[in-house]
Amino acid sequence: MSIKTSAGSTVSPPDKISLTATERRTVAALAGIYATRMLGLFLPLTVLSLYVSGLPGATPVQVGWAMGTYALVQTLFQIPFGRWSDRFGRRPMIAIGLLLFLLGSLVGAFAHTFGWVIVARALQGAGSMSAAVTALLADHTRDEVRTRAMAFIGISIGASFVLSLVVAPVLDTAIGMRGVFGVMAIMALAGLALLHWGAPDDVMSGDRKVAIRTSLWRVSCLPNLRGHFVGVFALHFILSGTFLSVPQILVNVLGIPKSVHWQVYLGVFLASLAGTVVLIRGVERLRRPGRLTIAAILIAALAQALLALLSAQLWPMLLVFTLYFAVFNFLEARLPAALSKAAPGSDRGAALGVFGTCQSLGSACGPVAGGMVAARFGYAGVFWLSAGVALIWATVVMLASAET
Repeated sequence: MSIKTSAGSTVSPPDKISLTATERRTVAALAGIYATRMLGLFLPLTVLSLYVSGLPGATPVQVGWAMGTYALVQTLFQIPFGRWSDRFGRRPMIAIGLLLFLLGSLVGAFAHTFGWVIVARALQGAGSMSAAVTALLADHTRDEVRTRAMAFIGISIGASFVLSLVVAPVLDTAIGMRGVFGVMAIMALAGLALLHWGAPDDVMSGDRKVAIRTSLWRVSCLPNLRGHFVGVFALHFILSGTFLSVPQILVNVLGIPKSVHWQVYLGVFLASLAGTVVLIRGVERLRRPGRLTIAAILIAALAQALLALLSAQLWPMLLVFTLYFAVFNFLEARLPAALSKAAPGSDRGAALGVFGTCQSLGSACGPVAGGMVAARFGYAGVFWLSAGVALIWATVVMLASAET
C-alpha cells in the first residue's frame, strides 16, 4: 500500500515513530542551514568584544552596539521574513537570508573601523531566515515525528553554541576577527549548497498568509504566553550581557590571554552539564515543574550577582560561571518546550514566531544596555543589571502562575 505526501511523492506507509529517508534528509539539510545562522550569532560572542575595543577610539558603548547590532536587525526582519516566505516561498527567502549573511561576512572580513563592523553585523542580521527554515521543515514532516524533527534543529543550535565557545578564541588567535568573518562567509556558501542540493521544494498554501497574519497579533496578547515571551527576552539579554563582560574580565582583570579562553569556556560548559541534567530530570519528575523553572531563574539572578562580586577571583568566578551555565542550558531547553504546550495548536507557529523575535530582541538589548552600564559603572555593573533583569523575570513568572 502507498500514500501520497504533501510534496506529491508516493511512499510506503512508514513506522510512525521513525523518520522516513526523505524526512531525515530534510532535517539534516535544514539543521545545517539553521546552524550557519546561529553561528553568525554565537561565533563572534566571545571575541568580538575584545576586537572592537581594540579599534581606534572605541568606547564601551560602541562595543555594546557592535555586539547587539546583529540581533537587533534580526529582530526587525524576523516576522517579515516569515510572512514573505508564505507569499513568495520558503526557499527563496532562505536563499536571500544566506546571501545577506554572506555579504555581511565579506564586509566584516575587510572592515577596519567600528562603522564597517556595524554594517557587517547589520547585513548578517538582516538575513532572518529562521522562520522560513522552521516552516519548511514543518511542511515536509508528519505530525507524528515533527517534535523529534524540531529537536534536531535544537541540537544544531546547541552544537553551534558549544562549537563557537571552543573554536572562536582559537580562530581569533590564528587568523584574527576579520578571518573569523571569512570563516562565516564560507559557512554561508555551505548553507547555500545545502539549500540547493539537500532542501526540499516548497509546498505552498494560498490562504496561509492571511491565517498567520490574523493569529500573530492575537497570540502576542494571550496572557498565558506572556511569561514565555518575557522569559526568552530576559534569558538572551542576560547571556549576551554576560559575554560582553566575561572576555573583558578574563583579559583585563584576571590576566588570562584570549588565546586560551576556549579552554575556560569548554571547561565551564562541560562541568555545567551535570547541573543541567539534574534540572531536566527534576522537570520530568515534578508534578508542578513551573516551580523548578522559577528556582532556576532565581539561581541565575544569584549567579549574576556573585559574578559581579567575585569577578576578580579566578576559581570562585569560574565556579559561579559554571552554575550560571547549568541554569542557562536548562532554561534554553525548557522555555520553548513549555511554550509549545501552552500555545493553542492553531496558533503554535505564530507563538514561536513571537518567541523568536523576543529572543533576538533580548540578544540585541543585552549588550547595548550593558555597554552603556559598563561605560559608567564598569563591567561588573553589567552583571548587576542582568541580576535585576532575572529578578523581574522571576516576578513575572510568579505572577502568571498565581493567575492560573
